[in-house]
Amino acid sequence: MHIGCPKEIKPQEFRVGLTPNAAREAINHGHTVSIETRAGEGAGFPDADYIAAGASIVGTATEIFETAEMVVKVKEPQAVERKMLREGQILFTYLHLAPDPEQTKDLMESGATCIAYETVTDNRGGLPLLAPMSEVAGRLAPQVGAWTLQKANGGRGVLMGGVPGVGPARVVVIGGGVVGTHAARIATGMGADVTVLDRSLPRLRYLDDVFGGQFKTSYASAGNTIDLAREADLIIGAVLIPGAAAPKLISKAQLAELKPGAALVDVAIDQGGCFETSKATTHQDPIYDVDGIMHYCVANMPGAVARTSTIALGNATMPFMLSLADKGWRQACEDDSHLLDGLNVHAGKLTYYAVGKALGIDVLSPTLALKA
Repeated sequence: MHIGCPKEIKPQEFRVGLTPNAAREAINHGHTVSIETRAGEGAGFPDADYIAAGASIVGTATEIFETAEMVVKVKEPQAVERKMLREGQILFTYLHLAPDPEQTKDLMESGATCIAYETVTDNRGGLPLLAPMSEVAGRLAPQVGAWTLQKANGGRGVLMGGVPGVGPARVVVIGGGVVGTHAARIATGMGADVTVLDRSLPRLRYLDDVFGGQFKTSYASAGNTIDLAREADLIIGAVLIPGAAAPKLISKAQLAELKPGAALVDVAIDQGGCFETSKATTHQDPIYDVDGIMHYCVANMPGAVARTSTIALGNATMPFMLSLADKGWRQACEDDSHLLDGLNVHAGKLTYYAVGKALGIDVLSPTLALKA
């Protein structure tokens, strides 16, 4: 199979879909690999590294989309890229379709087979291709939250760990999954007073058992959430419903109940955001003010640490990428029901229920898509 990897064009996105090691593995499996020139530079991988791995370098993304049987990316295809997709082509990348009707429509019209990293599952009920970036985003969230809290950025002017005689920042993490756990660990390490909210009592027990009271836990009822939010300096939104739009956990009206200059970091922004006032921002212009509350809503947070993120993502996606290339998408998905869970669009049909529910689009069962 011919595998192609274009340069990412989303603003301030420095990651790349294939590492030189992944390219080498694919070539060792008998496939050909094309990389758009300078695609890996932002993550510290020059063209020479890909050439040494046996890949070919091409001048434009157009050449990638015209020749590749499978296109491997990081972020969802932008409008200009979606126009280049064609019937029968495989697209393997993050998609986050639930809050994005335009992208969903374009992918359906392309006729391509689109497999989303964020909905591929594993036998433990996890999301193995989302987890590495959730780990990165979770660890970044307190870091960027601390920066947002600085007075020069419009925040409360509170130091995360405080100093002797002055208490630390109060941090509330909404969601105790991968993002929330890593966010709580880092915020605690910075000396903050941290509480994690979740609706799963088994998850709260797990956090208490594993982390031994390093941070507090609380049940995420609506009342508990706003009570803790009122006292918080920093609130990190870390809620995920796989493939679906994120629930809105703090309304615009409730912003008036928060401390002036409090910071909201919305890690769920790729799925539409978990605060009513969230809107996607970029690394170039990451924060904005709504009613005196500072919002950090960068939609590709792991892109800030592109080398770490690219290597972590490549480690996770490589086995699935090789399976798709070795077997073709049908056989690969037939052999692996967890990979089939990643199928979001095929031959003009939407194949992921949560996206269909969010956007009001009829869904074809992925099992039926295999047989189509």
